[in-house]
Amino acid sequence: MKLFMPKQHGAWAMLIIPFWLGAAASEIVWQHVPFFIGWLLLYLGTYPLLLMFKKKKIPFYRKWALIYIIPALVFLMFPLFTTPSIVTFGLSMIPFFLINAYFSAKNKDRALLNDLSAIVVFAIAGLASSYLPNGEVNENAILVFAAVILFFTGSTFYVKTMIREKKNSQFKWISWTYHLLVPILWLVAGEATTAVAAIPSLIRAVAFYGKPLSVMKVGIYEVVNAVLFFIIMLFAIL
Repeated sequence: MKLFMPKQHGAWAMLIIPFWLGAAASEIVWQHVPFFIGWLLLYLGTYPLLLMFKKKKIPFYRKWALIYIIPALVFLMFPLFTTPSIVTFGLSMIPFFLINAYFSAKNKDRALLNDLSAIVVFAIAGLASSYLPNGEVNENAILVFAAVILFFTGSTFYVKTMIREKKNSQFKWISWTYHLLVPILWLVAGEATTAVAAIPSLIRAVAFYGKPLSVMKVGIYEVVNAVLFFIIMLFAIL
C-alpha cells in the first residue's frame, strides 16, 4: 500500500527543527523519541484531515487520517504520562489548526496567514519538546520559539518571491526588508549568535532573487539554509 503523504516538502524542516531545537534547549530524554514519532504521525494525519474540509473524497481522506492519528495518539501517551500538563501545548494549537481548516475549505492553502498559522503550530511543538523533561519553559526555549517563527516566516517570504510572487517587485522589497530586520533585531536584543543564524537567509533572499531556479533547486537550497540555521542555533542555546 502506497502511503498518502503531504506534498508540502518544506514542512519537513518545520516539523523537525523546532522540535529538536526545543529538546536541545532543555534536556533530551528518551521520551522525546516516542513524542517525536507521535508528532510526526500527527502531522501526517492532519494532512488528510485538512483535505476533508474541501468536501472531496471524504472517505479516502478519513481513512488516511485515522491510519496516522490513531498510532499518533498511542505514541503521544508517553510524554502525556510523564508530563500530563504538556497537553496544554496541544490545546493551544487548536485555534491555529482551525485557521488552517478555514483556508483549506476555501481552497486557499497558499495564503500567507495559512502559512504563518502552520509555522506557529510547529513552533509550539518546540516549546512542548522543551517543556517535556522538567515541566518548564526556560529562556532558551523561548529564544528557539521566537527564532524558528522568524526564520520560517522569512522562508515563506523568500519562496513566494521565487515562485508565486517572482514578478511582484513590491513583495520582493517586503522580503528583503524583513530579512534585513531580523538579524538587526537579534543584535539589538543581545543575541549575536541568533543574529548570525539569520544571515544565510538574508544572503540567499537577495542573491538568489530573479535567478531562474527550478522549484526543486529552491527547495534544495532551503534545506541547506535550514541545516545551517539549526547548527548555528545549537551554538546559541548550548
